[in-house]
Amino acid sequence: MTDATAPETDRSTPPAATRGRGGEILDLVLLPSAAILLALVVGAVIMILSSPLTRGGFNLALPWTAYVALVQGSFGSFDAIVSTMSAATPLVLAGLAVGIGFKAGVFNIGAQGQFLMAGLAAAAMGVATAGLPPVAAIPLAVGAGLLAGAAYGFVPGFLKATTGAHEVVTTIMLNYVAIQFLAWAVSGPLRGENVTFARTETITTAVLPVLFGRDGHLGIAFAAIAVPLLAWLLFRSTLGFEIRTVGANPHAARYAGMRPRAILILTMSLSGMLAGLAGVAEILGKVHHIPAAYSTTVGFDAIAVALLGRSHPVGILFAGILFGAMRAGSGLMQIQAGIPVQMINVLQAVILFFLAADLIVRAVFRLRSSGESASELQTISASYGGGGTA
Repeated sequence: MTDATAPETDRSTPPAATRGRGGEILDLVLLPSAAILLALVVGAVIMILSSPLTRGGFNLALPWTAYVALVQGSFGSFDAIVSTMSAATPLVLAGLAVGIGFKAGVFNIGAQGQFLMAGLAAAAMGVATAGLPPVAAIPLAVGAGLLAGAAYGFVPGFLKATTGAHEVVTTIMLNYVAIQFLAWAVSGPLRGENVTFARTETITTAVLPVLFGRDGHLGIAFAAIAVPLLAWLLFRSTLGFEIRTVGANPHAARYAGMRPRAILILTMSLSGMLAGLAGVAEILGKVHHIPAAYSTTVGFDAIAVALLGRSHPVGILFAGILFGAMRAGSGLMQIQAGIPVQMINVLQAVILFFLAADLIVRAVFRLRSSGESASELQTISASYGGGGTA
C-alpha cells in the first residue's frame, strides 16, 4: 500500500548520478568561459567610454583593434607563443598551489611569500654553487627553493591544524615577513659585490637552460609536468581522495579514519612547494638574480587563476595560459591601440568579479545551476564559517 503522506518525488530534478557529469562540465567550462566573455564586453565598454579622452570622440572600433593586437602579441608568432608560455609558467604553478589548498578547504593567500622565499633560497644556492657544473648546481638550487617553499607553507598549515589560527590571516602576515626578510637578506649578507643596487650576484651555472625560442626555459617543463602529476594525485591516489574528503567535510573524514590535521599540514606544505617552484622557475629561468625589492604579483594573480580554473589542474593550466597571454600581448596592444597595459589588470579583476557573482553569469546566459557544487568562493566562505579543522 502506498503511503498517502509520502512526499511526491520531484521528477523535474535529475538524480545526482545523472547530473554529475553535466554539472562538472558546467562548472569547469561554461561558467569560466561566460565570465571571460562578459569581462571582454565590459573591457570593450571601458575602452569606448575612455576613447574621447585621447581621441576626441568615441571610437567604436577601438576594442576590436586592442583585442586583435592582444592576440597577435601572444599567439601571432613562435616567439610570441614562447613568451606566453614563459609568462604563464609561474601563474600555472602558483595557481596549482592555491588550487590544491582549495581542494582541502583552505585558502592559501601566502603564495606570494612562498614564491619569494623559494626564489631567495634558489638564488642564494645558485650563487653558492657557482663553482659547480650545471648538472650539480641546478638540482641543488631547485631543491633549495622547493624546501624553502614547502617550509613556508608548512608554518600556516601547522598553526591552523594545532591552534586553529586562520590561514588567511597567517599567510597574509607571512607574505609581509617574506618581503621584509628578502629586503634584509639581499641588502645585507647576500648582496653582491660591485652591483649598482641591492641584489644578489648574478647566477651563472645554476641557470635553467633555454630549450626553445628566446626564453623558453626548463621551467616551462616544470609546469607541464606538474599539471598531470597533480591531477593524478588529486583524482587517482588515496592521498588525493583524503585531501578532497577533508576539504568537503573534515568531521566525516575524521569519522572515516582519516587524519584531517595531518592532511591539512601536508596539503599546505605541498601548496608552498608548488608556489616555491614558481619562484624557482622565475629566478633561475628568467631573472638570474633577485633584488632586495623584488616586485611581482604572481602570488595574488594565482588566486584568480585557481578560481577561473575551478581548482582543477587542467582548468588552472588553461587559466594560466590565458593570463600569461594577456601579459605577453599587452605590449603590442599598447603600441597598436594605445590602450595602457593596466587594462589587463582591469580584465582580470572583472573576470574574478563575475566568477564570484556567478548568479549574474547564470542569469545572463540562462545557465542552470549544476545542483552539486557552489562556486569556489562560496564553498570557501562556508568553510570559514565552520571554524577550524577537526
